[in-house]
Amino acid sequence: MAGAAAGGATTIHDLPDAILSSILASVTDTRARNAAALVCRKWLVLERGTRTSLTLRGNVVHNNLYMIPTCFRAVTHLDLSLLSPWGHSLISPSSDPMLLAHLLRHAFPMVTSLTVYARTPATLQLLAPQWPNLTHIKLVKWHQRSPSALGSDFDPILRHCTSLTSVDLSNFYYWTEDLPPALQAHPATAAALTRLDLMTLSFAEGFKSHEILAITAACPNLQQLLIACTFDPRYIGFVGDEAIVAIASNCPGLTVLHLADTASLSNGRGDPEEEGFSSEDAGISTTALSGLFSGLPLLQELVLDVCKNVRDSGATLEMLNSRCPKLRVLKLGHFHGLCLAIGSQLDGVALCQGLESLSIKNSADLTDMGLIAIARGCSKLAKFEIHGCKKVTWKGISTMACLRRSTLVEFKISCCKNLDAVSALRGLEPIRDRIQRLHIDCIWDRSEQFEDSEEAILAHSFDLNELEQPSIPSQDDDRFWDHEASIKKKKRKYTTDLDASYEQNNGNGICSKTWERLRCLSLWIGVGELLPPLAKAGLDDCPCLEEIQIKVEGDCRERSKPSQPFGLSSLMRYPRLSKMKLDCGDTIGYALTAPSGQTDLSTWERFYLNGIKNLTLNELDYWPPQDKDVNHRSLSLPSAGLLAECVTLRKLFIHGTAHEHFMTFLLAIPNLRDVQLREDYYPAPENDMSTEMRIDSCSRFEDALNRRRILD
Repeated sequence: MAGAAAGGATTIHDLPDAILSSILASVTDTRARNAAALVCRKWLVLERGTRTSLTLRGNVVHNNLYMIPTCFRAVTHLDLSLLSPWGHSLISPSSDPMLLAHLLRHAFPMVTSLTVYARTPATLQLLAPQWPNLTHIKLVKWHQRSPSALGSDFDPILRHCTSLTSVDLSNFYYWTEDLPPALQAHPATAAALTRLDLMTLSFAEGFKSHEILAITAACPNLQQLLIACTFDPRYIGFVGDEAIVAIASNCPGLTVLHLADTASLSNGRGDPEEEGFSSEDAGISTTALSGLFSGLPLLQELVLDVCKNVRDSGATLEMLNSRCPKLRVLKLGHFHGLCLAIGSQLDGVALCQGLESLSIKNSADLTDMGLIAIARGCSKLAKFEIHGCKKVTWKGISTMACLRRSTLVEFKISCCKNLDAVSALRGLEPIRDRIQRLHIDCIWDRSEQFEDSEEAILAHSFDLNELEQPSIPSQDDDRFWDHEASIKKKKRKYTTDLDASYEQNNGNGICSKTWERLRCLSLWIGVGELLPPLAKAGLDDCPCLEEIQIKVEGDCRERSKPSQPFGLSSLMRYPRLSKMKLDCGDTIGYALTAPSGQTDLSTWERFYLNGIKNLTLNELDYWPPQDKDVNHRSLSLPSAGLLAECVTLRKLFIHGTAHEHFMTFLLAIPNLRDVQLREDYYPAPENDMSTEMRIDSCSRFEDALNRRRILD
């Protein structure tokens, strides 16, 4: 203030350091913090001293230990899983492992949360003693398990980190029999755990009943348990009534419980033509489910995706409303009879009034009336997902959207026979000005013809809205006329809203009003299908769309050579689009040699990436197509050249390998700052091919990347 008294202007630099530090500490965006650090040396020191989360990059394998930063002394969340070359062990013959460990502890003395790629137990034996006060650890590994004793991957962290409360193994490959003995060997640490994420994607089977009993008995204070199980009764040790009841009795304080069959964790979409019933019934009785619900009164989030039939579940699910009053998130897979919707009386899952997020997968008997009952009963519903429900149509989606217009902001529709792109978007018209996140299937061909008149849609919606009340009074009751007046008022309100939606109707029954709040769009599309019909289906105007996720799935080995590009250029209509995930990892073909008359994967990569140069993307995650027969997922020459044409990229993550000379194409992108090769699929190649990216190749590429002058 002295400067102001002397006639000078007061600036932010006049604030005391303590206040300025608090301001900088409240900034969470990484680029904003980096920009603040460039203002002056004082800001640089304050920003570095207040940063609490850091992801470390660099090549420690090649003795670049001097590059470890020492100015981030306040970091509590440290991520070492992306050290380049990605997936290689920190233990290298060319470096001193103990020196590396001591330097990391000296540079980051306050770490309480650690993420690390632990390819061998030696990595954890080296790092765990450095931070004995760790409370959270996430292990990452996609390579095959190293030959070692049971539990050797977990013994170092359970022995040295006695303050541990959270362990995340969702991206870590191990054997299910590794974990129980490790927990039992360290009972004090196991008893202190409050969160276990065991939803590992690479499991062939999953945790068996006796393993779940051992884990929950060793960790009685768990509040969050996420676990991949084996529910198939044809397997020895399948999860049945005993394990379900034991979870509630051993861990009564659970607030989050995810139980999912390993088959549900695969990326496969499924067949929408299937009836929805699996070949076997689950070995879970409604009595056991009742015991589970009764034993977990604090439950807030529940996932039961068993991939086997659970029949007549509605009466049991009704108990959730009374036994688990705090439940807010519910996901059910292969539950049948969950909402019968007979008459106007609510039943089943529709009685769970506190739900804010609901996901229903493969419910064979769920109908439009069931959706409407759910919309009437679950009045707080903000997120809804429907997958593999053959009997649901656009009419049920439309009426549900009308009833929950004030709350719904996220909707996912996939693998439903009667809900292709056009019908799904048409059903969502009542909330298209409110929805923020959306997933649909890009299926363009339909044999069913829709009624084009607004009156038909309005009449359908309003007739069903009469079920808004749990019961309708008779005409002899005075309340009948009050009820009728209420219905008429709702009709006028919905008519006004929908009239506004149809102002720009293009005459084909597809509204062209703006999706003004949509920020994230997720798409599934079959191999060989094109993207441009997306706009004609109804997603033509999304001014705030920032992120798009495209999942391509199918076998291209029997398909003819594509004659035109996939259509990424059609996404130019979205002016704010800056982030894309293009996942062709489940596009299967011939990687190296294709039989006569068939097309190899390089041609398909050209098909999908052609036109990407026209987009102004800042970030791109790209999964190349793969040849599963040889476990090969690698960037091809055409794809490297096409990616290099996207000149606005700053971050590029390639989920596979690449030849070194292909990667040099990427140096032509002027502002590219972060390039990563991730073999995050199981099993990751143990030994890279001689012409693929190796440690030396990565070093040369990163050196060339860092030598460039970047304007900002």
